[in-house]
Amino acid sequence: MRITSRRKTMAFFLVLGISLVALTVALTGSWIILNWRERVLLFFGLVFFLAIITGLILNTIFLVREIRRNEQHDSFINAVTHELKTPITSIRLYLETLQRREVDEAQRQQFYKSMLDDTDRLLGTVEQVLKAGQAGYKRATRVPVEVDFGRLVGECMELARTRHRLQPEALHWQGAVNGREFKVHGDPEDLRTAISNILDNAVKYSGAKVDVSVEMDAPDDKHVAVRVRDRGIGIPPEDLKRVFKRFYRVSGRSFAQVKGTGLGLFIVRSIARAHGGRVFAESGGEARGTTITFELPRSGA
Repeated sequence: MRITSRRKTMAFFLVLGISLVALTVALTGSWIILNWRERVLLFFGLVFFLAIITGLILNTIFLVREIRRNEQHDSFINAVTHELKTPITSIRLYLETLQRREVDEAQRQQFYKSMLDDTDRLLGTVEQVLKAGQAGYKRATRVPVEVDFGRLVGECMELARTRHRLQPEALHWQGAVNGREFKVHGDPEDLRTAISNILDNAVKYSGAKVDVSVEMDAPDDKHVAVRVRDRGIGIPPEDLKRVFKRFYRVSGRSFAQVKGTGLGLFIVRSIARAHGGRVFAESGGEARGTTITFELPRSGA
């Protein structure tokens, strides 16, 4: 209901802005026709006309952007609330069960494991919000060190398999990486965050069958790239760049079923830029999978 109201408000301001521009054009055009012999008045009239038109257009653009931004903020708050409330409710339920009932040791250990998983989910959401906040302003960065990027990506893959309970073939290397060096300079913690976010997205948006491949490559002598390819629900062409914006989530029935905060790829882009690299998405469209490429300068380049 709130989103519909926001869209109606946005449409109202858009129509209002266009109407004001049209009215200004009509009035100024009439004034020019009536005073075309007066060159000085004509000159100032044109300047006045262009100033009004520019102001109206900028005002309309600003209003529409603010409405969209507020809508994205509301979606983000709803998503984060859900991501925080669900594991807390689950942990509370398990604790109440342990308090009120006698359970055998096997079930007790299962409860403990479930609560630890919910705690990890809760911690992951909090860390994402904190990382997004850090990416929003300049801060003193740690001294970069040389990182074995191939090894770091492998560690992130193992962590993703454990976190999402995947079989080895569900998340696998594409092509050989043994014997090749992929060294970069950077912050290992931030790079782990970036790769983990890319892998988590690939798994979440894979649908029922997870089939994610990871490929390490050196596009040239100065860069190292990791490509994460899934065979999931894909991304529409018009959203390939927007997915890296803060709070942005692709609209559509398939995407609404996947819970998230809209911060993961924004954090990835911020980390890539901080390391002098870039990240971009490729997709054939909906239901055709997605490839995320994370590229960094090679160490010593």
